[in-house]
Amino acid sequence: MGLMQEIAPDDTGSPPVFGAQARATFAANYPETPHLLRHGLGRNVLLELDSLAVLAGKLPPSSIEYNRGDLPIGVDGKPGSNGLSIEDTIRHIASSNSWAVLKNIEQVPEYEALLLDLLGELRGEIERKTGAMLRPQGFIFISSPNAVTPYHFDPEHNILLQLVGSKAMTQFPAGDSRFAPDEVHETYHSGGARELTWHDSFAQHGREFALGPGDGLFVPVMTPHFVRNGPESSISLSITWRSDWSFAEADARGFNRVLRRFGLAPAPPARWPAGNTAKAFGYRALRKLRLVR
Repeated sequence: MGLMQEIAPDDTGSPPVFGAQARATFAANYPETPHLLRHGLGRNVLLELDSLAVLAGKLPPSSIEYNRGDLPIGVDGKPGSNGLSIEDTIRHIASSNSWAVLKNIEQVPEYEALLLDLLGELRGEIERKTGAMLRPQGFIFISSPNAVTPYHFDPEHNILLQLVGSKAMTQFPAGDSRFAPDEVHETYHSGGARELTWHDSFAQHGREFALGPGDGLFVPVMTPHFVRNGPESSISLSITWRSDWSFAEADARGFNRVLRRFGLAPAPPARWPAGNTAKAFGYRALRKLRLVR
């Protein structure tokens, strides 16, 4: 099953994971406004700890990230190791004091099918706003009690589905250079880290969303955020996709990086519904000519 193929609607007769109210809420807020919505994913053997440990063994090392969970909100570079294997980290998440993410789960066929089924339910609402749903990807987060996912951003449109336990995500305005400087965006899109520098003064500007089983949270493209896990172990699934707009935003950042090398101070890309096509096409032309990577 190819990841770029058309996503077909569910024809199994099972009830949808996203009900009418959830889809209406999503349609009203996508793609720029963070919001909560309910989901009915419920218990699924693919998302239990033993199955996730097996999944980790099937994924390449580049698709696995895990580390200690007792971290501050802001970290300098990549966090340190917890000293365990990924399988032991997952199976003993209640006591391993860890945070783990299994990336690009669509590399394994049964998880690809799950991801495409979920995104297929929202395809109409997504494509009416931002066009074709591109590059569907899934990420599973397994967290110990009270673990922290440090302050960072991500390039995808994202819905985080809470399955087991609870957590709180604090989001900050996307595209606001106070919380993620333009130079950091540009460095990220040229292969830099997604971790951001945290300042305590940011706290008053964040919006906290509390999540329990059955809650979903939409995270707009490149929204700075951090996550605190609740008092129990947690399992969450992020279903993500890209759009022409998100790719244009990334390429406009790349073009700005080139301009900055010449001593200019370029304006940041505009947020949706404004486009960034001129800078994006400029950067793509430079890339085609192999003048940039």
